Amino acid sequence: MYDSINDANRAIVEAISSGQPVLVDVVQARDAIPVLAGEQKVLLHAGPPIRFEEMTPPMQGSCVGALLFERWAATEEQARAMLAAGEIRFEPCHHHDAVGPMGGITSPSMAVVVVENRQGGNRAYCTMNEGIGKVLRFGAYDAEVVARLEWMRDVLGPALAQALRQTADGYALIPLISRAITMGDEFHQRNIAASALFAKDMAPLLARTDVDRGDVAQVLQFLSDTDQFFLNLAMAACKSVMDQARTVQEGSIVTAMTRNGKDFGIRVSGLGDQWFTAPVNTPQGLYFTGYSQEQACPDMGDSAITETFGLGGMSMIAAPGVTRFVGAGGFTDAVAISDEMAEIVVDFNGTLPIPTWDFQGAPLGIDVRKVVKTSITPIINTGIASLEPGVGQIGAGTVRAPLACFVQALEALAARYGVAADD
Repeated sequence: MYDSINDANRAIVEAISSGQPVLVDVVQARDAIPVLAGEQKVLLHAGPPIRFEEMTPPMQGSCVGALLFERWAATEEQARAMLAAGEIRFEPCHHHDAVGPMGGITSPSMAVVVVENRQGGNRAYCTMNEGIGKVLRFGAYDAEVVARLEWMRDVLGPALAQALRQTADGYALIPLISRAITMGDEFHQRNIAASALFAKDMAPLLARTDVDRGDVAQVLQFLSDTDQFFLNLAMAACKSVMDQARTVQEGSIVTAMTRNGKDFGIRVSGLGDQWFTAPVNTPQGLYFTGYSQEQACPDMGDSAITETFGLGGMSMIAAPGVTRFVGAGGFTDAVAISDEMAEIVVDFNGTLPIPTWDFQGAPLGIDVRKVVKTSITPIINTGIASLEPGVGQIGAGTVRAPLACFVQALEALAARYGVAADD
């Protein structure tokens, strides 16, 4: 027990800033996540718990794609019939040490990265980034999408796994994140530097494996082409660190933020596994040619774990170039956003200094008390999916977490500690 909430919060931010996430393997999801290894057909999804019939059309489309990929269904019609009949069990990624981008749909045979937080010994998992265009995470599910997932399972995953076995003790992620944040990445909508650094480091490791040279060439080309590849590694890294921080089980620090297209959910250090939810907002931003705000899907994805850690929109100042892409303005707007986010955290992460913020560290430890007191909610950088399944990404923007989640959490904390919520 800590003497005060502030003492507990200090322990939590120390656990976050001292986290040591290391990429140790790439495996099929069933080999790392026990709930996917049984005989029952199970899919993991982004966000707090949700039923299939409540999911957005693109998330439902991702489920269709997963059934086709797993060969649980031969056609879209059969897949939708199975889903409507309740033949598939759904579980949040967060309940199984995992995170997933956008719809977050994760099935047993999908390749996932394995990140171990050496500080706490716990592991976290995430599917790999599929690149751009028609992709499962945005709800596409045609033959091209399934074929890419099969290639990631059969070629990309095993090749990276062999490359990692050429290292002495895995691939440390915080040193790379620390470098890339000085190069303009915020690790949600901009991962160009981190993805390039990762590809550079993987190339000689791949060269030392016995992987077919043609496969190595394909893998390197894919890593070269996929500017957002590192996003999923960052998500798993942040998840591993925030889960270890959750073991403090006291205080008022947000340990998870996530969305499923219906509900935005948060978890708080002093309140264990309980979700506090409110209806999600719809992102505002810039749209690709031919698309508009009216076609935007409500907010979804576990990728807000990056903001929970202090990256993404919380560190917008680190990547002022991304503000134009997400429709948030220019450099002065990036400064203003991160200055605003600084008002709702308890500290700054000295391991992640930001040059454009006079080398101040990334915001560290979102405090529900400060959020409610100021009515400032975390801002999240995000891709925007089409409401129509199969279309995919139609833009990029920002979205605010709903205040109601934090109010509920503060009231629960007050009840736990036996004080009034406005004390």
